[in-house]
Amino acid sequence: MRTSRHHRLAVVLLAASLALAGCGASDDDRAAGSEKAADGRPGPGYAADGSGADGKAPDRTGSDAKAGPAATAAPEQRQRQHVIRTAVLSVEVADATAALAKARAVTEAAGGHVADETTERVDDDHVTSQIVLRVPQSAYDATLKELAGAGKLLSRKAAAEDVTDQVVDVESRIATQRASVARVRELMDRATKLSDVVTLEGQLSSRQADLEALLAKQAALKDRTALATITLHLNERERPAAEPEDDGPGFGDALSGGWNALVSTAKWAGIVLLAVAPWAAVLLVGYAGWRWLVRPRTARRRTAERADSGGAAS
Repeated sequence: MRTSRHHRLAVVLLAASLALAGCGASDDDRAAGSEKAADGRPGPGYAADGSGADGKAPDRTGSDAKAGPAATAAPEQRQRQHVIRTAVLSVEVADATAALAKARAVTEAAGGHVADETTERVDDDHVTSQIVLRVPQSAYDATLKELAGAGKLLSRKAAAEDVTDQVVDVESRIATQRASVARVRELMDRATKLSDVVTLEGQLSSRQADLEALLAKQAALKDRTALATITLHLNERERPAAEPEDDGPGFGDALSGGWNALVSTAKWAGIVLLAVAPWAAVLLVGYAGWRWLVRPRTARRRTAERADSGGAAS
């Protein structure tokens, strides 16, 4: 009976220590665990002899067995350099459609693929394209050189980021997390009380979620280091406007020119007449007044004067 009580007490204490260890599985403690794993020392929850926190050797079956090679890999393998390479090219070409097809062919021949593509026509005169290519690291330099020689190179920008430390850190954290998940499963197999099982299930779910997040980060790093990214901008040259051929004036041109001259003359004549019209109207009124009013009176006056002069002479 006393042995059973001690066994239950040990399970409760181990569950409490796992809960504290789960909180310690944050970024700081994971980094510490990574350093221990990288040095070959046992991770959290292991004694100096490699046994678990409960004094027993951890179960190496299932997922924990898969973590073994990663944790015991040779130092030179773990220290292999991992680099993320990116490049941006801007090239002026005579035919963007043909250059785009050639870029696809070069990428496929190198064992890569097209990740994204955007093509648009500008002002109905020329075409511009942007294509994102993913090529293996071994073919990066040759592909970059061939793409840059597709036309007139306008700009080129290349970058390389060494993420070896990140890759090693993630691999170490994955190994530690897998071992932690295996320990929780072992405790669940030995738990007898329902409360202990519930507590351990919560710990297991949290640790499995952390493990899946680390595996996703590892896959993303692997993709970015295995394949280089090249963004290619293709700008088509603007075609100059075609100048009309000059064959000299013809009959139609002469007729058109004469008609245009006549219309222009009539237009200006009309403008002049409209400008003179007010003055002509004033002059016409003045002439009408003189013709119908002043001139008759003057004629009668002269006639009367002549008559008076004749009578005086007689």
